[in-house]
Amino acid sequence: MSDENDNKPETDDQLAGRIKGSARQIWLAGLGAYTKAEDDAGRFFERLVQEGEQLETKTRGVVEKQIRSVEDRVGDVRQKATGTWDRLETMFDERVSGALRRLGIHRREEIEAMERRIQALEAELQRLRDQDEDRSEEE
Repeated sequence: MSDENDNKPETDDQLAGRIKGSARQIWLAGLGAYTKAEDDAGRFFERLVQEGEQLETKTRGVVEKQIRSVEDRVGDVRQKATGTWDRLETMFDERVSGALRRLGIHRREEIEAMERRIQALEAELQRLRDQDEDRSEEE
């Protein structure tokens, strides 16, 4: 009889029960997979955030170093440009002064020096005149 039971087709209720059990297992496996994926995704996201923070720290240092390098270069260029302008200004002043001298036009400093000399000579002349008058009055 046992051979008969083994070969005996399942009843509709038994088949439905087995299908229902399998469907439930598939459903539970899907829920487990979803939960596992959600947990893994959370840990994965956290790991990505940590790696992003590390990368940001590294790149910030590199960028700041590059900025300092560029600032140093700009400072060097600025100093060179300032020095060049100063030299050009000096050369221009010397050439203009030379051209004015050749034309017989004196520089302001020279004119001011001559005016001081004239004032000193006028003062000396006045002093001599006053001395001369004092002598004339005495005689």
